[in-house]
This record gives sequence, C-alpha cells and structure tokens, in this order.
Amino acid sequence: MSCYLPHVIVLIGPTASGKTDLAIEIANHFKTHIHNIDSRQIYKFMDIGTAKPSKVQQKKIKHFLIDIEEPVNQINVKQFQEIAQKSIKREIEQNYLPFLVGGSGLYMNSITKGFFVPDVPPQNNLRRQLEELDQEECWELLKNCDPKSTKKINFADHIRTIRALEVFYVTGKPFSTQQVENPPNWKILELGLDRDNIKERILQRTKNMFSFGIVEETKHLISKYGSDLPILKTIGYLEAKDVLNNRLTIEEAIELTATKTIQFAKRQKTWFRNKNNPIWLDNKNLLKDAIIKIESFLG
Repeated sequence: MSCYLPHVIVLIGPTASGKTDLAIEIANHFKTHIHNIDSRQIYKFMDIGTAKPSKVQQKKIKHFLIDIEEPVNQINVKQFQEIAQKSIKREIEQNYLPFLVGGSGLYMNSITKGFFVPDVPPQNNLRRQLEELDQEECWELLKNCDPKSTKKINFADHIRTIRALEVFYVTGKPFSTQQVENPPNWKILELGLDRDNIKERILQRTKNMFSFGIVEETKHLISKYGSDLPILKTIGYLEAKDVLNNRLTIEEAIELTATKTIQFAKRQKTWFRNKNNPIWLDNKNLLKDAIIKIESFLG
C-alpha cells in the first residue's frame, strides 16, 4: 500500500531578487496559485512599500495570504502559521499544487518545518526597558535564565535576544524549551533565488518605491491609524515618515532605505543558508531551471 504525501513547492530568496515575477511564471506554467509568505504583505493599504504583487499580477494568478488584516492589528508568527496552514490544506484538498513564495524566513519555516512558536504578544514596556540596556547586558541576562538560547542566537542579534528574554519573563519558562518542531506531512521542494546584482536591484526598487508613492501611502496610513502605528517602523515607511516630518529629503530617504535594505537582504541570505539550504536556481535561465527541477520533483 503506497502512502502518498502532498507535494509542496517553496520559493525563497532575499528581497528584490525577483521572486514575484518568477513565481507568477512558474504558477502559470503549472496552473496553480501562490501563497505569499511575507510578514508585511499580509496587511491592507501597504502595497508600494512591501512590493506587493500588483492588481494585474493578482488577477493573472490567484494569491493567498495578502491583505488579510489591517495594519493596526499585528499578526504574530503563531497566528500567521495557523492561517497559512488552513489555506494550504484547502489547496491540497482541491488538488492544487501548493506554491509558497516569500522572503520571511521565520514565517516560512514556521509552516514548512512546523515550528511551534510561543504565543506571547510583544510586551512594549518590557521591551523599552530591555532596549535601554546594551546587547552585552541583555546577553548576560539571557545566559542566566536560558543558556540554551544563547547557543542558538547570535551574540550580536539584539532583536532575538530581547524576544527570548520577553518570552522568559512572561511565561517563566526558557524560550529554548518552548520551541519544538512538528513538520507537516508533506514532500517539499525548496528552491532558492539569488542574484549577483542584488545591490543594484535594491537601489532601483527603492527609487521606484519613492517615485510610485510610498510617501503618499505612508501619509494615508498615518491619517487612518495615527503616526504611532508600530508597523511604520518597517524599512521604507520609517524613511517616508521622516520625509513627511521634514527630517529627510527624498534623496536622503532613498539612500538610507537602500542601505538598510541591502543589510536586510544580507541577513536573509545568511538565514536561508543556515536554516534552509534550498536548491539554488541557475540565474542564466531561471524559469527553465525551475520547471525542470519541479517536474523532476513531481515525478
């Protein structure tokens, strides 16, 4: 008796590597849909700054997990994991080939590797207190209450150090004891997209974002939700907000956004190398290479 496992395709890669365009061509070839695994494209009214697939692209290929919540209601990894798993399960039941596309490594791995992430909402007061300490002090605190986490978290990673401390202080249990893996019963092909000219691509995309109206989009978000909206700290929106407050010129905002995005893409690449190890696509003919690899995987 053969046990058939649902086949799932994953396309990951750093920001501005061209995942959206390639994914649409792949989905078109295999007559399937796209699940956007992105921590920002899930929010409504954040189109330009998140490089969301255009309305034309969304018309061409059905996209799931886009515009599912208002920016004022932030979705954590645990909540996203549950929503995405239900959506993917529906696709499998309808005999589609689930196709997951995104650059948010933690969100992607929560689905494909079945990470169980502690459901602890951000503790703003605690975070402010921890952020006043330098990384060395936070690291020492973490070493005392959760030494196992210090083996998994990079010493320089202030954000993850604070998150691990936050979980410990709220639950009374070490973060490391609350992270378990329960991978789904799928056969997964993970493809990686990377470009040699990523810096140039990021600079061009940043220029496009500002010429296509990220400042106006930010203004709209502020008028709708107020200027203290936490998600406006996202790269691009933060700089657009500074333009609105006359703290930066457009040129300075473009330069700063591009620099931060290049650093972010570098972190994404490190994550994908360390935590995913995908099959990297041949840049000379991305679509052809992807089709060959997927057809071979599907048998």
